[in-house]
Amino acid sequence: MNIPKYKAPEPFQMPDRQWPARTLTSSPSWCSVDLRDGNQALPSPMDPDQKLEYFQLLCRIGFKEIETGFPSASQDDFDFFRRLIEENQIPDDVFIMGLTQCRPHLIERTFEAFQGIKKGIVHAYIATSDLHMTQVFGTGRKGTVNAAVEATRQIRSLADAMPESDIRYEFSPEEFTDTDMPFCVELCKAIYEAWGKATPERPLILNLPATVERRPPNHYADMIEWFCGNFPYRDSVKISLHAHNDQGMAVAATELALLAGGDRVEGTLFGHGERTGNVDLVTVANNLFSRGIETGLDFSRLSDVAATVERLTGMPIYYRQPYAGEYAFTAFSGSHQDAINKGMHRLKDAAKAFGMKWKVPYLHVDPADLGRSFERLIRINSQSGKGGIAWVLEEDHGVRVPKAMQPELREEVQAYSEEAGREISSEEVYSIFRNKFVNPEGPFRLVGYWPRPDSRDPTFIHGEVRICVNGEEKTAVADGNGPISAFVNAVSPLVDIDFSVDDYHEQAVGKGADAQALAYVPLQLAGNGVVFGVGVDSNIDQAAVRAIIAGLNRIAGKK
Repeated sequence: MNIPKYKAPEPFQMPDRQWPARTLTSSPSWCSVDLRDGNQALPSPMDPDQKLEYFQLLCRIGFKEIETGFPSASQDDFDFFRRLIEENQIPDDVFIMGLTQCRPHLIERTFEAFQGIKKGIVHAYIATSDLHMTQVFGTGRKGTVNAAVEATRQIRSLADAMPESDIRYEFSPEEFTDTDMPFCVELCKAIYEAWGKATPERPLILNLPATVERRPPNHYADMIEWFCGNFPYRDSVKISLHAHNDQGMAVAATELALLAGGDRVEGTLFGHGERTGNVDLVTVANNLFSRGIETGLDFSRLSDVAATVERLTGMPIYYRQPYAGEYAFTAFSGSHQDAINKGMHRLKDAAKAFGMKWKVPYLHVDPADLGRSFERLIRINSQSGKGGIAWVLEEDHGVRVPKAMQPELREEVQAYSEEAGREISSEEVYSIFRNKFVNPEGPFRLVGYWPRPDSRDPTFIHGEVRICVNGEEKTAVADGNGPISAFVNAVSPLVDIDFSVDDYHEQAVGKGADAQALAYVPLQLAGNGVVFGVGVDSNIDQAAVRAIIAGLNRIAGKK
């Protein structure tokens, strides 16, 4: 690779930085740019009805500032502004924002789109990096300042001519992270003074974008902190962040820049936007939520939000996308599955030990808070562990496999998954359980078992067994100190397998007249091996003897 073509960006010199020692304790304000920055980058931009549905989705989530388009750049965007205003589609507490370049005729067109609006933000931008000024526009710093100041004065004048509307102003020095910082402060100071009426209650928004991610996140944070410390009117401005994701670090850059003094975050749902996209607001907001911060955004039905965005934009959401991806809360690894399984069963213990209601291995948030179901929390393939398989059977089918049996079950599931060469479903796992442990193929079939208590000692049982061995019916009788003991004594001579039963697990499935008993019986072999069988019946003793026959068939199958 041609490494000499590139070099590391020079670190921003700020030896007295404070942000690394800070902790976020409150939420920024949020501005969605989905309908402008996100929409313009779609291969097939949304039509007006789709944009309206998306706008309504953003309002339901809780966004109070929504950049709705670039009304001076296209008739479609202009018409959409007019539709929102004329059809009274904008909630009373929501500002819609329109982007414009610092050009007089574009500003005039923007205000035409804003006529009759209750609350609006005019967002003007101009490129301030030396790269843009010299290589793209052929201008210098003085010309850039003059153009931005004149645009601001024009916006101020047009806003004053609409006293019935609450018009706010946002200014963006484009390519902030590639701009000389003293020049940026000088420019923004001139903008503030040209606007003239900013107060802490009605602040000027200074949006300081990482338009192209050329620097690591800590550089962005340093530049934000330096700007905040050197801008003379800090109390009457809102510092807005707008990070793109060219190096895949937009979320980190945004969080560090919030520590450095940012008040507001612009971005899109799931990071839609030019090139590699904007910062993903779903990830940033839910990161803060996972740390106990109230964000004002409602993602409690995140799967519905994701499905709507996919449908309207035509852009699929990556299956490992944080929070919203299909596999975001899924474990395939056996050790992960086992840890999640145990953690979910010991939530109360964790709350006492760690002083928080949610502390589960491998899950930093409760998927249920985002409307995600535990049904697919653990997925099964050839790498899955016994704990995960047991979790799926219990969660989806109510079957509680005893721990001692779980290794055998895992062997059967693993063999099936390896042969299939893919992930297997919960239903397939249950079928394996039924076919391999409840109804395994083999030479033995139970015809009937009649345990009868002794007339003098009801704890002593006389047992009569009838089974088919390779299709031939055989009968035996034997006694025992319980129904299972009597059955083992009677059936052993018929099957030619040296085994014993010391204990077994039982479980009730269902309620009332339809209740069934599940018996999990370990057959101890003479060679010290153990093979489990499972039986199902309305009577627990009958379930246990069925489990023994199932275990004997499994032993015969192994031979």
